[in-house]
Amino acid sequence: MRHRKKGAILGRKLGPRRSLLKNLAASLVLYEKVRTTEAKARLVRPYVERLITTAKQPTLAHRRQLLAKLPGEGPVKKLLEVLGPRYQDRRGGYTRTVKLGTRVGDQARVVQIEFI
Repeated sequence: MRHRKKGAILGRKLGPRRSLLKNLAASLVLYEKVRTTEAKARLVRPYVERLITTAKQPTLAHRRQLLAKLPGEGPVKKLLEVLGPRYQDRRGGYTRTVKLGTRVGDQARVVQIEFI
């Protein structure tokens, strides 16, 4: 039974869904804005918000937590050196989604998720 289990499935098994989430979050951290579908943006938004909250305190333990949740050192370094200090005095709400319309091929709703 699937009672009280949150989160979209996105038509994928658990492993591919986790890797999609990690890679989308890493792209958002590196490029600071990403065009994707509305469902994926809704799924990645709280994930990225937690990462930024963790990056506000640049300790070794937080670096290791971020390394476990992101692929590679590049996004972690940017989180700790750029984005963490940028949002130091902000209590939340680091991202916004802007609706861009629908995609031509499959009529999926496309949004742009970006940092404020």
